[in-house]
Amino acid sequence: QVQLVESGGGLVQSGGSLRLSCVASGRAFDMKAMGWYRRAPGKQRELVAHMTSDGTTTYADSVKGRFTMSIDNAKKTMYPQMTSLNVEDTADYYCHAHVRVSFVVERAYDADFWGQGTQVTVYS
Repeated sequence: QVQLVESGGGLVQSGGSLRLSCVASGRAFDMKAMGWYRRAPGKQRELVAHMTSDGTTTYADSVKGRFTMSIDNAKKTMYPQMTSLNVEDTADYYCHAHVRVSFVVERAYDADFWGQGTQVTVYS
């Protein structure tokens, strides 16, 4: 019922900035939380940032002060603004959404969805 599409990844020089986006689309759902995860080569997936529907945002220690999350609730789009990028930020970045699906209102349920990822490569 819900599809997440990431964009904005690419190649950037160390110290530069990127703005990613994640667009959620579908029918009869309410966004409860959205987040970004990343997986660097040879490493496990880790949380980058997470934002709940009330605006509470949590950042990984490794990106605090450099990454800023914003959400356009009307468009159901999440925009991580990434600044002061370094080579350690090189990874595949994945959008995640926790939603309340209410296509059948009397049988509404919570569900999690993932995008397919966008690559970020930072070079020296």
